[in-house]
Amino acid sequence: MVLHAGKGKDATRRGGSNPMLAGTDPAYAANLTLPHNHLGDDPLPPDTVLQLVRDELLLDGNARLNLATFVTTWMEPQAHELMAECVAKNMIDKDEYPQTAELERRCVNILADLWHAPDPAAVIGCSTTGSSEACMLAGMALKRRWSKLGRPGRPNLVMGANVQVCWEKFCEYWEVEPRLVPMEGDRFHLTADEAVAHCDENTIGVVAILGSTFDGSYEPVAEIAAALDALQDRTGLDIPIHVDGASGAMIAPFLDPDLEWDFRLPRVASINTSGHKYGLVYPGVGWVLWRDRAALPSELVFNVNYLGGNMPTFALNFSRPGAEVAAQYYTFVRLGREGFRAVQQACRDVATSLAERIASLGPFRLLTAGDQLPVFAFTTKPEITAFDVFCVSRRLRERGWLVPAYTFPENRTDLAVLRIVCRNGFTHDLADLLIQDLTRLLPELEQQSGPLAKPETSTAFHH
Repeated sequence: MVLHAGKGKDATRRGGSNPMLAGTDPAYAANLTLPHNHLGDDPLPPDTVLQLVRDELLLDGNARLNLATFVTTWMEPQAHELMAECVAKNMIDKDEYPQTAELERRCVNILADLWHAPDPAAVIGCSTTGSSEACMLAGMALKRRWSKLGRPGRPNLVMGANVQVCWEKFCEYWEVEPRLVPMEGDRFHLTADEAVAHCDENTIGVVAILGSTFDGSYEPVAEIAAALDALQDRTGLDIPIHVDGASGAMIAPFLDPDLEWDFRLPRVASINTSGHKYGLVYPGVGWVLWRDRAALPSELVFNVNYLGGNMPTFALNFSRPGAEVAAQYYTFVRLGREGFRAVQQACRDVATSLAERIASLGPFRLLTAGDQLPVFAFTTKPEITAFDVFCVSRRLRERGWLVPAYTFPENRTDLAVLRIVCRNGFTHDLADLLIQDLTRLLPELEQQSGPLAKPETSTAFHH
């Protein structure tokens, strides 16, 4: 029997396929290709398809060398095994998979404790597909709470121009005016004064970021809260804070325990994080918590049957696998507080050491040093004219390193930087190799007559 795949106008005949690999007759195997626009006529052996698709995926970058992403790129084999066992479980079917729902509930409780909820029993929260969905849910709650005040006018949301793009999407989708505080000079994120200056009676909330994706810095949540407290004393306006802790909410509890940014501040109504970033889980899980039920309007919450009772649910998605929630619980159990502290401290140690070594090379100036998020940004010094950050990013890619280069937002579009994210699995040894490669290519870059690419066509950064 001869199996054919990819027939039709999109199936380009090309040689070079291995007849043994293809599992078909040699005459046809030499011309085998994958369908691009429509299904082939017949099935193929599973091992053949596995190898063909795997071959194409070799063209992707190496995830472990991707210093652009915040997303977890390594987990233990035991976590792989657990996720494989849970991938067919649908998280939405809490009555059919009650123990998976129970693991989700435990994770919410653990986060409530980490984030100093005044009454953990009163906290309400849920898992999501990531921090972007979590932000959408938090924004919906803020808007609904504001709408109950009956104020005329268009609702607005105050945030720095450094917010993740999901917040701009939220404002567009839910018809909220985004009040983006622009960067200015060496101020790259939201400050207390700027936050208050942009608030009025139609402000549904202020978004404070614990760990900016642009440079890894924490926004001053406590200062913003104090400024909003003072605003309420003067005007009566009670404006809540949502903390976007996509990365920092899983760093600060372990490395900065005395930093007040969470539910210790009464004005913080909700917090989100990415389980698949510094929560140390593969992509596909985020978390959002509200300090109490008053912070999440009840009409947004639906109830499902759970172990003979009702369980509240609030989400934008419907079906999704339970694997990531199981993996999050595995990670919480596996590491405990001390394990998380050790992992995050190792990431910060690599980041601060690497930042210092890059600064010592000569051509570069640090914007941040990796001492908040284990993330830092740097740019070329003004006197460097032979190359720019985009040249460095392109040349590092030749060795497999994915280091993003990008310009900052409005008011600082003149500033272009490189950013390095240090995650679990990026070791001092790998950092040594990065420094060696960077040191090796600098003499070649310095011999250029000028930058070889335009920033608008060579940027490697997307939120």
